Amino acid sequence: MEAKDKLKISDISRNPDTSLVTVTGGSLMPLPYPCNDMVHPGTGKLTEDQQKRFEHGLDGVVAVAIPKPKSKAEEEMLVGRFLMGLRKLFSKEHNWTFLQPLLLSMEYCVKCQTCSDACPIYEASGRKEIYRPTFRSEVLRRLYKRYVNGENKLLSWMSGDDIELNWTTIARLAESAYRCTICRRCAQTCPIGIDNGLIAHEIRKLMSQELGIAPKELHDKGTVQQLEVGSSTGMKPDGLMNIIDFMEEEIEEKTGRKIKIPVDKKGADILLIHNAGEFLSWPENPAAFAVLFEEAGLKWTLSSELCGYDAVNYGVWYDDAQLARIAYRHAKIARELNVSKIVVGECGHAHKALIVVADRVFQGDLNIPRVSCMPLLEEIVFSGVLKLDPRRNNFPITLHDPCNMVRLLGIVEPQRRILRAIAPQFREMAQHGTENYCCGGGSGFAIMSPMNLTDWKLGVSGRMKVKQVLDAFQPNMRQGNTKFVCAPCSNCKGQFRDLIQYYELEKRANIHYTGLVELIVNAMVDTPMSYIPEAAIEEVAAVQTPVEAPVPRSGV
Repeated sequence: MEAKDKLKISDISRNPDTSLVTVTGGSLMPLPYPCNDMVHPGTGKLTEDQQKRFEHGLDGVVAVAIPKPKSKAEEEMLVGRFLMGLRKLFSKEHNWTFLQPLLLSMEYCVKCQTCSDACPIYEASGRKEIYRPTFRSEVLRRLYKRYVNGENKLLSWMSGDDIELNWTTIARLAESAYRCTICRRCAQTCPIGIDNGLIAHEIRKLMSQELGIAPKELHDKGTVQQLEVGSSTGMKPDGLMNIIDFMEEEIEEKTGRKIKIPVDKKGADILLIHNAGEFLSWPENPAAFAVLFEEAGLKWTLSSELCGYDAVNYGVWYDDAQLARIAYRHAKIARELNVSKIVVGECGHAHKALIVVADRVFQGDLNIPRVSCMPLLEEIVFSGVLKLDPRRNNFPITLHDPCNMVRLLGIVEPQRRILRAIAPQFREMAQHGTENYCCGGGSGFAIMSPMNLTDWKLGVSGRMKVKQVLDAFQPNMRQGNTKFVCAPCSNCKGQFRDLIQYYELEKRANIHYTGLVELIVNAMVDTPMSYIPEAAIEEVAAVQTPVEAPVPRSGV
């Protein structure tokens, strides 16, 4: 695109029947071997019916499925509600969670664009202007200055801030908020701490609370279903108990141990809460936790109460009120069980929702201690209670850092110390730790798939992570041996499952994925068979250099 045709911020309010950009395969960031010859088709087109019914004027992609207004009167009503919500967003009375950092991000951005090079979506897209972290932020900033701060319209026009507040602007802004995984890599990179990820979140919140605009996967099938049924997966307590019975049988078959998983045990030290997706898609993960906790002699329990067995809190991605309702339920259950603390399993966004944001919700005796599983797992591994043979994990392994666990909470080393101790061929990705890249499925994308979003979330949003994984395994790429991405987050595992299929990574490079606890149990010498099915095909050979067992640090 020539400079004179370069997209401007004010274009967001113009030409409602034309997409601002189109994502084509040829413009995307190239990938290394063995995906260097893959031709990405770009974003699939919507059907004529979909184009008539749903807003798609941002980039031809539908993430939120916003119905087109049926009349001019309906458009004006929606614009009025947006304006009311915009004013509430900057009101201390109505935005009690994030008002101060939002105001700072509105006032002090110097538009240096340092954040752009930190954004995996912007880079992977071929540097499309609408995916620049500051694009949606600047739209909201100009609306804020004019309609909340009362900046003169003539002054806005003279300064180039002449965005028209119409339905086209609102619809595109809503979709734009769902082209960000809220990984907050941009905020970490910004020299003055402007948080464009937070701005995307606040736009989502405004749309949800004032206009009823939110992805069904996050609202109707997410928080609403979790509060009514007990889990965002739709799993009810009876279903949970059936899965627990299955897990106990699997534990005995794979490890030889007869373990009775505690449920609703009052007075335990720990209430362990998993992402319920683990029970349904990867039951070997909560089963591995049971093995490790029992071996370590911990006093722990699961809960069968509604919400008590699902750490998911999709409100963290789009609506503070929904987040508060679910977080309150988690704390109330913990209090009723009289546990000492809540331990959050391998779920990144649950770490953010329950450990960080819930501090703005809980008061009094509901403010029960809430911690990550990662330091506890490290304590178990180095306590000496487990007999571990690292050679059982003698295949290339790289670690994916969940954004909300690592960049947000700073939990960087526990999982690494574990992998260095139990995986002789562990290697880091090029950007790792707090500088990691999002899996591309953050902020709800991993569970969202309306219309043509799948092509975008895998082809664009997840593209940088695929590049990272392939780069990490390049030294072993042509050997054909089994390779694993350790992804200690349920949401990330869902994205990796789809990425591996989409890019044919299992077929092309023999790449698989797993959680961290599965690798720990797989390294236990008294486990008669491989705990990870894909790893069973890898011959356990002696490594070239001696492998030392983990050195005990302290008791659990």
